[in-house]
Amino acid sequence: MIRDYKAETEKRVAFISGVLSRAGAGGIVFGNSGGKDSALVGILCKLACKNTVGLIMPCGSKRNYSEDLSDAMAVAEQYGIEPRVVDLSATAQEIKLALAGVAEISAPAAANIAPRLRMTALYAVAASEGRLVAGTGNRSEAHMGYFTKWGDGAYDFNPIADLTVTEILEFLRYLDAPDKIIEKAPSAGLFDGQTDEDEMGITYKRIDGFLLSGQCAPEDIEIIAKYHTASEHKRIPPLVYAAD
Repeated sequence: MIRDYKAETEKRVAFISGVLSRAGAGGIVFGNSGGKDSALVGILCKLACKNTVGLIMPCGSKRNYSEDLSDAMAVAEQYGIEPRVVDLSATAQEIKLALAGVAEISAPAAANIAPRLRMTALYAVAASEGRLVAGTGNRSEAHMGYFTKWGDGAYDFNPIADLTVTEILEFLRYLDAPDKIIEKAPSAGLFDGQTDEDEMGITYKRIDGFLLSGQCAPEDIEIIAKYHTASEHKRIPPLVYAAD
């Protein structure tokens, strides 16, 4: 079945416009990471709202300052998205230093400081300028729990949450996104050399095969089930006490 991406684009743009109208917001801000998800979100948001800003927020890894920064700028230029660069590396280091005498921070906890700082920056800009924060997570990542709770998992709306990585790549091809965005290895950029698929031990193609058609090797199902179960807490609202 051939998808009608023209119609999909129109529906998603209408969704974004409706969200802005109901909130009384005059603009959008999103994290422009130089990756596929943020590229698609940025394109859709710009089509829906001229006042769309993409924050480019390098934090720690060398890749953030080279390939990711360059690709983010390329997307911003091609689609007329206002870019703003916010260097969060020094801030992240200050937080680690402040915690040094309080607790021994694990490697995963330290890596997650960056996406949570990015969320803080996005909401500071949004609150100051009457904008909404657009999320950039996809269905594949959500199922695996491959996102940071209260980091990139925090947003006001998300126009691509229903799309798998495979579908996002197809969508980007329809929208004539730069080849380097489509072809680059998916990475959260949390540390140098990190890629999503190496860290999870499974490719998005195999994850998407399971999500889209149920076709998956037994060993892949085991990996997917492990990640999905362990990350359930990320996909549900915080637990609160309720009196009987």
